Amino acid sequence: MRYKAKDFVKTRQGLVFAVVADGLEHGKVLCFLRYLNRQGQWQKVGTEQANAFLDEYFPEYLHYSTVLDTHLHAVDEAQIVQHFQPRQVLQELLQAETTDPVVIDLQNLCALLQANHLDLRQFGITGSVLVGMQNHASDIDLVCYDRATFHQARNIIQALIAKDQCQALNDDDWLSAYQRRACDFALDEYIWHEQRKYNKAIINQRKFDLSLSLPCTVEDDRQFQKAGFVRIQAEVVDDSHGFDYPAEYVINHLDIASVVCFTATYVGQAKQGERIEVAGQLETDQQGRRRVVVGSTREAIGEFIRVLR
Repeated sequence: MRYKAKDFVKTRQGLVFAVVADGLEHGKVLCFLRYLNRQGQWQKVGTEQANAFLDEYFPEYLHYSTVLDTHLHAVDEAQIVQHFQPRQVLQELLQAETTDPVVIDLQNLCALLQANHLDLRQFGITGSVLVGMQNHASDIDLVCYDRATFHQARNIIQALIAKDQCQALNDDDWLSAYQRRACDFALDEYIWHEQRKYNKAIINQRKFDLSLSLPCTVEDDRQFQKAGFVRIQAEVVDDSHGFDYPAEYVINHLDIASVVCFTATYVGQAKQGERIEVAGQLETDQQGRRRVVVGSTREAIGEFIRVLR
């Protein structure tokens, strides 16, 4: 499949979009506008700013997905002039001679992971580094394309923290992440959930994140209709796809089969056997199967997954 979630694409107008779903929907790549060039300067944009900009200048990129039943952005394949692929770019950067401090930290991190027998062929680099728009404060966003390798990497990160070869996030780091995520519960609860994931840490005072991306095509013929906001409690009976994008938790509930999460904030949030509280959008497919979606908008305001302790 040519286009994958975590890729980026650049259009003929010089707009840079982050791909959010594998494959095409009616010949279009499903995505969100992330960077635009204003007066010769690249600018990262949030959802509201991106929507307003496209509405004014390029309304053809505003899109309603019938498969996902949500509003997002989409680019016709014919409008794409550059396709940024995380695996390819990571391999290029690992071989590069550079003075860029972000790339040097990336190279050092990957050397550490490889020294612990991690297969870097299963990884790519996404975010600002993928499109060459990093600055001195940029994070490193690694993406893994194999579930077993991803969990191996989490175990390695845990061991590296224990040996102080990389560091856990400190209080200021957690506060910054918490404020950026606009999480819908208290800071101490957010930290408790995050600290046990081992999908982020610090190397040379730079934060890095690890995410998992597995095939999830938008050509799936299951179409979902929104049925309103719900808040439920249930036990997690299967967390094997808890770090996927989208994450999925199978739950023991009278009416609802699963919780699906489209926001990184609640990926890896709960484990099998734990009881959770979930707030999100109820959806029903053609067969009447029901799920709760957390992350129906990019910011997921008012939506969350929380372990009940």
